[in-house]
Amino acid sequence: MKQITLAELQRIIESEEARGSANLMEAEFQDMDLSGMDLHGLNFSKSAFQNVTFRGTNLAGAIFENSLLDGIALIECDLTGASLVGTCLREGSLKGCDCRGVDFYSAVLEHTDLTDIITDDTTKWFQMHCPATGPILGYKKCFGDRLVQLLIPADAKRTSATRPSCRASKAKVLSIWNFDATESFDEAWSLVDDNFVYRKGQWVEVKNFNEDRWFDSTTGIHFWLTREEAIAY
Repeated sequence: MKQITLAELQRIIESEEARGSANLMEAEFQDMDLSGMDLHGLNFSKSAFQNVTFRGTNLAGAIFENSLLDGIALIECDLTGASLVGTCLREGSLKGCDCRGVDFYSAVLEHTDLTDIITDDTTKWFQMHCPATGPILGYKKCFGDRLVQLLIPADAKRTSATRPSCRASKAKVLSIWNFDATESFDEAWSLVDDNFVYRKGQWVEVKNFNEDRWFDSTTGIHFWLTREEAIAY
């Protein structure tokens, strides 16, 4: 990775011509304060940030796709229309940031401070993907290409992070089929835990369900809302 200095970044933003031709992808940014700077529209994809401060920074339309911002604080920044697809923000902060129009698809927000974050109906993949209330159907891919149809009851805890995958605390196994629905089975085994068995007509429950929605790979019954998504997993 190439390393970008604060002086280089300042030169880039001095003119629209320099900004338009800037290549800030796959770069390293270390030990700099970018508070109050105008970094709108810049592409920081696949870059890594360490000990960098953003406070009141204009990041409107900026691209941070698949970038590493673990532990980085973005405080009261303008992120309108920015892309945080695949961005890692573990232990970081988006406190007070304007995230209207931001795409959070597959962003990692574990232990991220989201206090006073501003979102609206143009913000993508921030709200829960699965219905928060009521019974729902779910689908799960299991060992040996077996597809399990689940009933998630109304009283089950359920959650989702920034992807289409969901988690629930309990479910009833309605059916188990092969992918083209030509063969039925009585049981199926989890791809992750081969001791976790789904049996047709029986309930399954996870007692230590992690209710923190921002943790994707954690305890719970993982499922998808469509059979197509489950098969593609």
